[in-house]
Amino acid sequence: MKEYLFAYGTLHPDRAPKGIRDVVQTMVPVGPGTIVGVLHDLGPYPAVTLDTTKGQRVKGTVFALPNAAEMLPRLDEYEGFLPNNPADSLFVRSKHLVNLDDGTKRLCWVYIYNRPIPAATSQPVRADKT
Repeated sequence: MKEYLFAYGTLHPDRAPKGIRDVVQTMVPVGPGTIVGVLHDLGPYPAVTLDTTKGQRVKGTVFALPNAAEMLPRLDEYEGFLPNNPADSLFVRSKHLVNLDDGTKRLCWVYIYNRPIPAATSQPVRADKT
């Protein structure tokens, strides 16, 4: 079964920092899409929280993971996801339905922010700015 990733920030190959660039450059683009949630600008990186009550959509890109078994542990490490201890993780990797711009849907891994959003430093990003 193919594995997919929804990238909305620094995991996108065009924006990846040096430490993870070698991994994300091997991802295969499927197409642009959206998930229901809120995108927050935390300064050094963006963060998505799931909030269906606000009716906002977060734009990103769906990528196929050609070697998910090797790629996901590297992505987890970069995102601060501890599979054996999700409660202490900075981000949690979980599967969510992504609506692609072509009208199809894909179940994708998404890194969801796992901490309180700092009110003074975080601003939701307007949908037309993503």
